[in-house]
Amino acid sequence: MDVNEIRQILPHRFPFLLVDRIVELEAERIVGIKNVTVNEPFFTGHFPDFPVMPGVLIVEAMAQTAGILVLKSIPDRDSKLVLLVSVDGARFRRPVVPGDTLRLEMQLMKRKGSVAKMYGKAYVDGMVVAEAEVMCKLEDKLDHQNQPAEAETPAQ
Repeated sequence: MDVNEIRQILPHRFPFLLVDRIVELEAERIVGIKNVTVNEPFFTGHFPDFPVMPGVLIVEAMAQTAGILVLKSIPDRDSKLVLLVSVDGARFRRPVVPGDTLRLEMQLMKRKGSVAKMYGKAYVDGMVVAEAEVMCKLEDKLDHQNQPAEAETPAQ
């Protein structure tokens, strides 16, 4: 699946679309690729003299890959959003830098109703650079249109 096909499934766009390609897709497993280039906008400030991909964006790339798996099987996916509801056990093993190719492997652990829990690892050159468990929830897009910003992110 190339980036154009990904854009037909995910609502994310530049500069926040963090999956360039899907190389494996099964019923409960997906593998995505993110080519990390020096042109990524976050490298301007993270860090100017030692560019490192922020860990939260690696987890976001993992979550987007998971979202593709969830949305791909939904017939009315154009009317749905996949929202990230939790991240557990995130670990970062080594920096991801310009020129790296992230291989994002996500495995479905549990799916109940509109909620899916997935475990994933991110690799560079066969070495684990990050891992995390993510939970996402399918929501109707209409439920989130015209909502004030406070309603989208509960204060805690």
